[in-house]
Amino acid sequence: MTRVAVLQADKCKPKRCDRVCHRFCPMVRSHREAIRFEHGKAVIVESLCSGCGICVKKCPFKAISIVNLPDELEMECSHRFGQNAFKLYRLPTPSPGTVLGLLGQNGIGKTTALKILSNEISLNLGNFENPPNMDGIIRHFRGSTLQDHFKRIKEGKLTVSHKPQYVDKIPKAVSGKAGELLEKVDQREKLDEVAVQLELKQLWNRPLEVLSGGELQRVAVAAAVCREADVYFLDEPSSYLDVKQRLEVARVIRSLKKDEKTVIVSEHDLAIIDYLSDQICVFYGEPGVYGIVSHVHGVRTGINIYLQGYIQDENVRFRKESILFHEKPPTTSFVGGETFLEWRRIKKTYEGFKLVAYSGEIKRGEIIGILGPNGIGKTTFVKILAGIETIDDGRKFAELEVSYKPQYISAEYEGTVQELLTKIAKERFGSSWYKTEIRKSLRIDPLLDRNVVELSGGELQRVAIAACLSKKAELYLLDEPSAYLDVEERLNMARAIRRVVETHNVTAFVVEHDVATQDFIADRLMIFTGEPGVEGKANPTTSLRNGMNMFLKEMEVTFRRDQDTKRPRVNKEGSKLDRFQKEIGEYYYVRSSET
Repeated sequence: MTRVAVLQADKCKPKRCDRVCHRFCPMVRSHREAIRFEHGKAVIVESLCSGCGICVKKCPFKAISIVNLPDELEMECSHRFGQNAFKLYRLPTPSPGTVLGLLGQNGIGKTTALKILSNEISLNLGNFENPPNMDGIIRHFRGSTLQDHFKRIKEGKLTVSHKPQYVDKIPKAVSGKAGELLEKVDQREKLDEVAVQLELKQLWNRPLEVLSGGELQRVAVAAAVCREADVYFLDEPSSYLDVKQRLEVARVIRSLKKDEKTVIVSEHDLAIIDYLSDQICVFYGEPGVYGIVSHVHGVRTGINIYLQGYIQDENVRFRKESILFHEKPPTTSFVGGETFLEWRRIKKTYEGFKLVAYSGEIKRGEIIGILGPNGIGKTTFVKILAGIETIDDGRKFAELEVSYKPQYISAEYEGTVQELLTKIAKERFGSSWYKTEIRKSLRIDPLLDRNVVELSGGELQRVAIAACLSKKAELYLLDEPSAYLDVEERLNMARAIRRVVETHNVTAFVVEHDVATQDFIADRLMIFTGEPGVEGKANPTTSLRNGMNMFLKEMEVTFRRDQDTKRPRVNKEGSKLDRFQKEIGEYYYVRSSET
């Protein structure tokens, strides 16, 4: 067996734990020194480690992970960051004129693979102490498409355009107006066309630092596709975008196929990666420990493999349970319960923008999904409910205990995750319910000893959701909680919100652009319509099906259900099913009795 031992240096605190892992290692007792201490940190000698797992269980800081893998897999090791660090096996295989989608959990190696293929990270084939030169890498991949890829990199004949994952960091690296930046990179002379598709003209004279997340995302995608390159890498291009914008971005990216460009996209929105891709590579393994890249599959097959957790052609099961969708998500909440909150017509006016929310009501024990384009007033409405914004006539809602997770989160707390959550949850932090439904569901335990300011975007999002759900409240408000989360984390987040609402008989509003997540979590929907940036209308709450139909009709998009997994899938525009559903007015999906 090949042994992968990962020890997270930032978690290892030998002075505080008195070197627990060293004292309990049976190989140390036999004087073979499987665990050593160098420069005050533990180092695991993988060739001596027996893989017993005692040190993993004993480590109080969850700093150690040890995994046994088949020996033959070691021959396919592509990269390792260092001793006892993350290991990546295989690489995606790019093909000209094809959009390859990468699907997998956060921390599983997708961004690493993109950086290797773009030559931002020098490939070491697992030999981090004496990495091979480019000739050695080319020999390693002989007979495959990757041989030609790395050969062209060596010869300087491969140009790459890379859209980074975290677009909110762009203003820190680049300054100036959006239009000036885009004009500088328009090497393909496609900017006018792309600017119309992505509605960028209104952003032309605005500085990058004042743009919202969605606006920065569209500018970043436009900049990437307007560059002249052989290979295009786009890391999570749908974050912060509404459904219509996500589809437009997908169309812009797919337009690169016309020029026989090679395109690789890492994406967590199942509907968008389905619509966008020609092929899928599934990444599986253990986040932060090791990642394995599957062989290339067709789009529907690849996504279903990921949801089912089993790769038939490799005979590998990487998840115990399948992820299942339902035509109507099963809930135990009593939607017909007592009315919790009512409001009469609400009006909020800003300079250049007006929001009108029609009369409505919500009941205890239900989750209301909020859907609508960006810039239509969803966040404003949620802030009114939270008491952050006041309405024009000065009316206030009844005094409510509210817990609010904002759209844009920042790591301002100086302390560890455990200190933050203990401060909010108080005595509930140590309860079995809290451990199961919050900490385990959102995978918080591995982060407890980390400082909040050191967390990545996805980790910070999970902590922000946990902090929101930790507070005792009657009304929970979560604005775009799926940003930077992978597919499993999104569905775990949905389950955590559901259990809090049902257990405490409270109510939640969830603003979310991911249709699959809304489909999974919402009891009813509140649809926002109007003209983005000018006027927004918050329609009364309605059923999930009616709300989806209203929203998708506004977006001019139709969805269907996958026959095997029941996940929502976007119909290709102008397809037979797309035309049929529009004719009968069923934009969400066609009931079984109608097909």
